[in-house]
Amino acid sequence: MYNVVIYLYLLGVAIASLFNEKVRKMWRGERDAFRVLREKVDPDAKYVWFHAASLGEFEQGRPIMEQLRREHPEYKILLTFFSPSGYEVRKNYEGADVVCYLPLDTITNARRFLRTIRPVMAFFIKYEFWYNYLHILKHRNIPVYSVSSIFRPDQVFFRWYGRQYRRVLNCFTHFYVQNEESRELLAKIGITDVTVTGDTRFDRVLQIKESVEAPQSSAVGDAIVRWLGIDGPSAAAAGAPVFVAGSSWPPDEEIFIRYFRQHPEWKLIIAPHVIDEDHLQQIEKLLEGLRVVRYTKAPSLMAGGAVADVLIIDCFGLLSGIYRYGTVAYVGGGFGVGIHNLPEAAAWGIPVFFGPNNGRFQEAQDLKACGGGIEIKCYDDFERCMQQFEAQPGDVARRGLAAGNYVQGRAGATRKILADVKL
Repeated sequence: MYNVVIYLYLLGVAIASLFNEKVRKMWRGERDAFRVLREKVDPDAKYVWFHAASLGEFEQGRPIMEQLRREHPEYKILLTFFSPSGYEVRKNYEGADVVCYLPLDTITNARRFLRTIRPVMAFFIKYEFWYNYLHILKHRNIPVYSVSSIFRPDQVFFRWYGRQYRRVLNCFTHFYVQNEESRELLAKIGITDVTVTGDTRFDRVLQIKESVEAPQSSAVGDAIVRWLGIDGPSAAAAGAPVFVAGSSWPPDEEIFIRYFRQHPEWKLIIAPHVIDEDHLQQIEKLLEGLRVVRYTKAPSLMAGGAVADVLIIDCFGLLSGIYRYGTVAYVGGGFGVGIHNLPEAAAWGIPVFFGPNNGRFQEAQDLKACGGGIEIKCYDDFERCMQQFEAQPGDVARRGLAAGNYVQGRAGATRKILADVKL
């Protein structure tokens, strides 16, 4: 049944690629993967294979890749993606020797892929459970590790009708899960090679924080400071409040932009999740009447002293460091498929807003519990919290401290995993 579904999916992707650019990139990338492997794979090298569905999972796997590369240079690294949103951003990632799409999980593709790579081990990040790849890896006695995985009772593995598909879990050598609930759920279905290590994403966001704290005298940091009319990150936190909205979607933007149109004393930085002209124009329409600058569309400001009310980050790769300018942050996605990277913002010791669709995200529940995260369900919730922040600045500091301490306290998963894996 699984293979029938895969071939039907393949047909659907082929048809959808005629009409959707993102799907077309994925379709072409998967078909081109074997050419990439043929040209770049060293047949005499020992490869460790990392697979990430998209950019978020890549960030979770990245600390392991980089530490493994430093400590075991005898291995080369293959990195595969399923989604264009991961591959297109990280296709030139220097921490891997080969980067490509993962060919669709047919038996033929899986056999051909593994015959070409001959990995010595594989790491699947978080939710990746490709049936044919995993069964062939197990058949070939290649160790496979699930990293930063998290399980919930509503997943197919734990339903009465999921008995057949749960067999895929027996293909893993070991699970390194985020929480105790995941370990207990796996134990109930007979999976006991499990260690609770936490989420490697906390290691990654702290790496980013350390890397951008020193070099923010760069053009990027200078430009942000100049455009917002502040003296630097510390001044932003102390005297010129800055609201940073990261990975925002239209339902998020309609809420916070409405508020800041009425509160010009705040500076606003928006880094939308989707960066295309239609979305950027939609944001700018909501901001009519305010002084708005796009990061990539204002090169003349690099040498000037112009000041903006709102800075729109219309490119990728800057958001992680931009949170350092925030007094308060907002992480988008919570009114849609789910929130994005909360620890990335919380690492900077600032309170973090997010939408109501957060039940599947452990970090959201933890941040709410410690006070560093604030869930909002509508504009009235957001307005009430912001008014409280303005009336009680000490509440901002208290919540920010809780958020920063939470991230610091969850670090260390990468070290635990690599100490346990037999390299």
